[in-house]
Amino acid sequence: MTKETALERIAQLGVVPVITIEEVAHALPLADALLAGGLPVIEITFRTPAAAEVVRVLAKERPQLLIGAGTLLTPANLEAAKGSGAVFGVAPGLNPQIVNQARELNLPFIPGIATPSEIEIGMSLGCGLLKYFPAEALGGSAMLDALAVPYKHMGVRFMPSGGVNTGNLENYLKMWCVAAAGGTWIARLEDFKASNWTDVTARCKAAVEAVGRARRR
Repeated sequence: MTKETALERIAQLGVVPVITIEEVAHALPLADALLAGGLPVIEITFRTPAAAEVVRVLAKERPQLLIGAGTLLTPANLEAAKGSGAVFGVAPGLNPQIVNQARELNLPFIPGIATPSEIEIGMSLGCGLLKYFPAEALGGSAMLDALAVPYKHMGVRFMPSGGVNTGNLENYLKMWCVAAAGGTWIARLEDFKASNWTDVTARCKAAVEAVGRARRR
């Protein structure tokens, strides 16, 4: 999948479930819950030893899912994500070394930003989609709007993540500069422990409906 196709698909969907998963056995039930809810995208954070294998299983068994890898902090993380089958990568911060390596690996990459300087560095590295993180702690949608205005004519867009939830999701999605929102509320550790896949599907459906409402305005 090309960079444009992966990132365009993320923008079309509007919400990216950000998932930290500890057991590979949960990968397929989770994927099926997301697909049933109409949200065929996932960002698996590389915060657990299981992450690379989870991506590998999903890429092999659920190819209809747009599979990304998050918290890619090191060259080894990037190589593992790409080698496992991830089609996009995400990081909480902006590390030019990692961005450049992702380009060499042909892995579409969304680095994190929190300041105008970081936005400009990201743009200089060819990144047209930037993760605004941690969104709520930085000042939420009002702060993002203030940060983004000077760059509107450049076409850069943002994916807020960190504190995004059902209560503020639509506030972000209706913003001119937001391509999609990332969120951990779709599936949590307690859902995995309880095999609570029905609720995960319901949250996906609610997120999809929120995208529709926000984009009709």
